[in-house]
Amino acid sequence: QVQLVEHGGGLVQAGGSLRLSCAASGSIVAINTMYWYRQAPGKQRELVASITSGGSTNYADSVKGRFTISRDNAKNMVYLQMNSLKPEDTAVYYCKMWIRTWNLAQPARDYWGQGTQVTVSS
Repeated sequence: QVQLVEHGGGLVQAGGSLRLSCAASGSIVAINTMYWYRQAPGKQRELVASITSGGSTNYADSVKGRFTISRDNAKNMVYLQMNSLKPEDTAVYYCKMWIRTWNLAQPARDYWGQGTQVTVSS
């Protein structure tokens, strides 16, 4: 019942900016931490950034100072503002949220988006 959908991926030149968004919909009671991951072909999926329900953020060293994660609790959305993009940022970006639903028979768990491609050219 819960679905996460990402938007905002695309092709940009090195040094450019891109803003990703991810919206959760369905029978949602509460969302705790929200996350952005990325995965390049043949590479391990990497945690890029996270933001707690209280707004505390953490970033991978590779993106710290360039990326900013934020959330809109009223809209069940998480964003990733990406500045000073580098070719090494090229990957499929996925959002993930830990969600409690109205289905009391199902424990709270992670939900994943379908991913959005970000390509940074040099």
